Amino acid sequence: MRRSPVERVAVLVMEMQRGVVGDLTKFPDLVDACIRYDVVANAARLLHAARAAAIPVIHCTAAFRPDRAGSHTGNCPFIVSLLNDPGHMLDGTPATEVIPELRDGGDLESRRYHGFSPFTGTSLDMTLRSMGVTAVVAAGVSLNLGIPGLALEAVNLGYRVTVVKDAVAGIPDDYARAVMKHTIGLLATRTAAADLAQAWTRRVPT
Repeated sequence: MRRSPVERVAVLVMEMQRGVVGDLTKFPDLVDACIRYDVVANAARLLHAARAAAIPVIHCTAAFRPDRAGSHTGNCPFIVSLLNDPGHMLDGTPATEVIPELRDGGDLESRRYHGFSPFTGTSLDMTLRSMGVTAVVAAGVSLNLGIPGLALEAVNLGYRVTVVKDAVAGIPDDYARAVMKHTIGLLATRTAAADLAQAWTRRVPT
C-alpha cells in the first residue's frame, strides 16, 4: 500500500503589525473589527499551540523604504492614499514591528516592500520549501486584500491552505463575511483557532 506523504505545516501571520492593528495604527476601523472578534487573542492562542508543537510561525510583514525603492507607488489607489503620509510604515520604525502579543524570539519574518501577497517579491516560498512545508495556516489581516492574496498565491504554488476564521478580520463586517464564504471558501479550509490549537496540542510530546 502506498503511504500518503506526511504533511508539514507552517503558520503565516499576515501584517499583524503595530502600524496596522496595534498602537500606531492608521486603520481604526480594522482595529475595531479585530477587537469585536477577539482576533488578537485567538491568534495568540493559535501561535502558542503552534510553537509548542514545533510548527513554524512566520510573520509576513510590510514596509516601505524612505526612498520607496523596491515599491511600486503609483499603480494602486490604496497605496497612493497610504503614501499621502510620507512616514507611513517606514522600514525600521516601530510601526512595522509585529504587535507584542504575537511576537516570539523563535518566529521567522518575511518582509515585503511591494504588493499585497506575502509571496510576491520575497523568499517566502523558498523558505517554506526549505523546511519541507506543504500546507499553510493563515491568520491576520485583512480579508479585504492580504488574506485572499495569501490564499490564492499559496494555492497557485501548490500549498494546501487553511484560514483561521476567528483570527482574521476585514471591513466592513458584512463584506468580510462574504469574502470568507464566497472567496476563501473556494480556496481554503476554514477552521477555528481553538480547534487547531486542540489538534496541535495532541502532537506535543509528553
